[in-house]
Amino acid sequence: MTGYISDDKRKVTTHRLIEMKQRGERISMLTAYDYTMAKIVDGAGVDVILVGDSASNVMAGNVTTLPMTLDQMIYHGKSVVRGVNRAMVIVDMPFGTYQGNSKEGLASAIRIMKESHADALKLEGGEEIIETVKRILSAGIPIMGHLGLMPQSINKYGTYTVRARDKNEADKLIRDAHLLEEAGCFGIVLEKIPAELAARVASELTIPIIGIGAGGQVDGQVLVVQDMLGMSKGFSPRFLRRYADLHTVMTDAISQYVEDVKEKDFPNEQEQY
Repeated sequence: MTGYISDDKRKVTTHRLIEMKQRGERISMLTAYDYTMAKIVDGAGVDVILVGDSASNVMAGNVTTLPMTLDQMIYHGKSVVRGVNRAMVIVDMPFGTYQGNSKEGLASAIRIMKESHADALKLEGGEEIIETVKRILSAGIPIMGHLGLMPQSINKYGTYTVRARDKNEADKLIRDAHLLEEAGCFGIVLEKIPAELAARVASELTIPIIGIGAGGQVDGQVLVVQDMLGMSKGFSPRFLRRYADLHTVMTDAISQYVEDVKEKDFPNEQEQY
């Protein structure tokens, strides 16, 4: 099967993402947390790479995203940026670096941008963090919003279930989306909300709306790369499509290596000096 690799090698920017929405071209987005994976994802033609605080789960084995520190996000961001030529690189601001204190939020944002060389940042929340959003934007730093299920607030929710099913929460999400656009955000991720609500947000806003478990009527999609490649086995939400079974491929390869070493088959005559 041949993949979709863009002939357009120009760097993806906030302006280009808005152009893509205007002409109805869907935006592809995946996570990456290290140089090797970023190089593969970028080379395959993905438009946006998210250095997610999901690294907390995927790379560090934590139950939630909350333990991620600013230094850790900068480390992952730096590693990814070095492997990318075309895709836009967005880094998540980790929990505790921007909520409730807009000055601290700005200082954190500046550190990430200066030290990682990323293209933009992503923040979770709407009205509650709008002052921080405006302050960071005033420094010329592009921001992508994140509404719906917000993993940094998981202790408040107490569950990873679908958000905004009831009218009050849905109305607030719509208000928050408009607030983020009016403040100057260049896009918003909507996570795990009803498809009909996500479609409404995408139609009302002029900025791109990226979905994860938010249906197909938004402007783009994002998945965790280890999930869609089938490197992890336990996580199987409805919105996840597995495009490969790398868990089996990698396990078989490593098992073969172990056997070859044990049987003194590796290295052979041609594999030594």
